Amino acid sequence: MASRPGLLTDWPWTPLGSFKYLVVVPLVIDSIYSYATMRDMDKLLIVAVMVGRIVHSQMWISYARYKTAKGTKRIVNKSIEFDQVDRERTWDDQVIFNTLIVYLTKVYVLGTSTVPFWRLDGVVQVALLHAGPVEFIYYWFHRALHHHFLYSRYHSHHHSSIVTEPITSVVHPFAEHIGYTLILGIPLVTTLLCGTVSAASIALYITYIDFMNNLGHCNFELIPRSFFSLFPPLKYLCYTPSFHSLHHTQFRTNYSLFMPMYDYIYGTNDKCSDSLYESSLEEEEEKPDAIHLTHLTSLDSIYHLRLGFASLSSHPLSSRCYLVLMRPFTLIISFKLTSFSSRTFVFERNRIGDLTLHSHLLPKFSSHYKSRQQKESINKMIEAAILEAEKKDVRGEELNGYGEMYVRKYPKLKIRIVDGSSLAAAVVVHSIPVDTREVLFRGRITKIGRAIVISLCQNGIKVMVLREEEHSMLAGFIGGHCKENLVLTTNYSPMIWLVGDGLSKEDQKKARKGTLFIPFSQFPPSKLRKDCFYHTTPAMIIPDSAQNIDSCENWLGRRVMSAWRVGGIVHALEGWEEHECGLEVPMANPPRVWEAALRNGFKPLVLPSLETK
Repeated sequence: MASRPGLLTDWPWTPLGSFKYLVVVPLVIDSIYSYATMRDMDKLLIVAVMVGRIVHSQMWISYARYKTAKGTKRIVNKSIEFDQVDRERTWDDQVIFNTLIVYLTKVYVLGTSTVPFWRLDGVVQVALLHAGPVEFIYYWFHRALHHHFLYSRYHSHHHSSIVTEPITSVVHPFAEHIGYTLILGIPLVTTLLCGTVSAASIALYITYIDFMNNLGHCNFELIPRSFFSLFPPLKYLCYTPSFHSLHHTQFRTNYSLFMPMYDYIYGTNDKCSDSLYESSLEEEEEKPDAIHLTHLTSLDSIYHLRLGFASLSSHPLSSRCYLVLMRPFTLIISFKLTSFSSRTFVFERNRIGDLTLHSHLLPKFSSHYKSRQQKESINKMIEAAILEAEKKDVRGEELNGYGEMYVRKYPKLKIRIVDGSSLAAAVVVHSIPVDTREVLFRGRITKIGRAIVISLCQNGIKVMVLREEEHSMLAGFIGGHCKENLVLTTNYSPMIWLVGDGLSKEDQKKARKGTLFIPFSQFPPSKLRKDCFYHTTPAMIIPDSAQNIDSCENWLGRRVMSAWRVGGIVHALEGWEEHECGLEVPMANPPRVWEAALRNGFKPLVLPSLETK
């Protein structure tokens, strides 16, 4: 929002929120009907252009986020946070607005007249009109927007984003977009009046505007030197991401739309434009201090990749009705991602203290880890990721699982492999209220589950289990008098339940009213009981100083990380030299990891209470 919002700041459909596309539903229905009845074929083309523009922009944002995560040719080395993501989630408003204008022009001006597919004279006219009147008028309009009166009421909203992303280009108040539409519409209106308009000239011009807008707002340089060396005057006809980036960091230079010639003519070109362009091209891929290796969980977790839809990944994963409607698209993307990706890839970069953390995705779902057919391919991808990290001399690599086989296979590894289990266990232990005397243990027995039970029994808390095989299995890991605190029972009365994978609906129904469920697995239990409380999966709040945090980790809230991920980060921050992985290897000292996490600024999550109900 602008510092002093002016008239027509909000879009007309702002009250509709996520349902704003209802505005174009009548248009879509009419276009399909007109096409089916052969009355007007051009209307459906308008819908196709709208969809194409949305896909085009999303491809840009995904590619830009991938490149900036790697650090290659990055321009501004600053972070993007949640406030920018929230502000820029309206980037598609201008697509809706433009679609409505074109559709109304078609209906009330052209009527049933058919626009020719191609006219060379119309394409040439559009190009000349853009290079002349459009660029000139836009330059002065843009300078006017930087006058303190208009800037505070409108344009400051756009400049709130110092570090730009492709979609930053179209995040403006509604009134500002009206002005841009009037200016950029000059070539199309002129060719329409002259009778030289064509479907190709409209589509090409709109694509050109979107392409150049997205290109200029990337936070990495992608135009090679050869582009300008082949024809030096291109420097004045085509801007670069670094050229426009200076406008967002310096504010009073580089006002041009896409052609910098007017900045050079009127002396507003930034003197650092050439040097920033050269230095950005020299920026090499960033070397991480630690790598977090993770995988997809549920089917909808693809929307929590930072490379995807920012408006979805910036909120905790939950059941949203429109995700059900997107299920065909979800299935297609998931199939392509898991079937045709043979290696891990970086999708996020974070900065915590002096530590640079890269997150790599292993393109498989949790269900694939249970498949024998997938076992070999998963192991190969993990092994390749470890060896690649070894070449980069990374300090530590976090594994979302147990990596003992890789330590045994490569005993001379310089990097340290950490699965984060010690901290996950410590987080669960410290989530139990201090006055607790007994807990009920339910779910599959895992490495973390064992560690939790051992710790509680040593602290004098009774751990109750319902099955004899669970009792005998856990008892084998507990020594001395502590073993008496592990109790075999048929009683569901404890008010604290430690739950892992495998918790049944029937078990939940037997819990007493007010029971607190504390998960020790990576997946949260289904929240079946309205009269009970559910804590999150093991996780911690990250320090305020952590940078480039603009997405949520699955179902966790903003600026919250899973304990497994935090465990690897703490291991790297502390510079510990031992591995922490393997199913049978004794766990690291959970109290030491917990104290180190607190010392580095990580905070425990607050337990749910009656006030939150």
